[in-house]
Amino acid sequence: MLEEPLAGNATAGVVRLGDTVRRPAGPWSDAVDAVLSHLAAVGFDGAPRPLGRDAKGRQVLEYVPGEVGDVTGTYSEAELASIGRMLADLHLALASFQPPANAVWNEVIPVLPSLRPRQICHNDVAPWNLIRSARGWVLIDWDAAAPSARLWDVAYAAQSMAGLRANRPVPESAARLRAFVNGYGLDEDGRDALPALLGRRAGAMWEMLRQAAEERRQPWARIWVEDGPYWRSTADYLDANGSAWQAALLPSE
Repeated sequence: MLEEPLAGNATAGVVRLGDTVRRPAGPWSDAVDAVLSHLAAVGFDGAPRPLGRDAKGRQVLEYVPGEVGDVTGTYSEAELASIGRMLADLHLALASFQPPANAVWNEVIPVLPSLRPRQICHNDVAPWNLIRSARGWVLIDWDAAAPSARLWDVAYAAQSMAGLRANRPVPESAARLRAFVNGYGLDEDGRDALPALLGRRAGAMWEMLRQAAEERRQPWARIWVEDGPYWRSTADYLDANGSAWQAALLPSE
């Protein structure tokens, strides 16, 4: 069988071979495989199954056929609710995961120190990592899985999946945010805290890319050139409209 290159913005050398995906292995790949094995064992279907290593030392994963997510942020509100529910199921499934004692993680953007409790999270729940498959939504690209906090993961996922960005009218963004959060089933404390975290999480992405560009670390330095302005404008937009997000997340009477 011929290897088919798969597009990716951050990881080069990912290919499809038959019904498998082959990814360059990193120091964190064993820990990622442990996460994926746990998810399979507890019956969570929204992640690929790990299949070991090939003769080239690459990480081998199940190939999940389907449609890559909508990067333009035009999921319907019903779809956003179902994606939020999937993320809640994922967080619940990961709550019982016990990392290996020697686990190494690829922590790209550290979680805010004040956020508790901690557990392993995907940390890049975004349309470009979401497959619409026959078995439902499936998250791919687990390289950034690492200890984090659910609310930090939700803040990024809500912004990315709902397409909260500076060129979208605030009332429309607020409705889309509400659909995602309602689907997730976020509790009252989480709803109170989330609006302030939306801009901070987008700003943390901008800051990571800025530092990487200064240090000439790839692929982030390239992504800084391509997407740095987007993350800055998104963070500013989210910070400037916190009262609208707060109002949208008030519990229904």
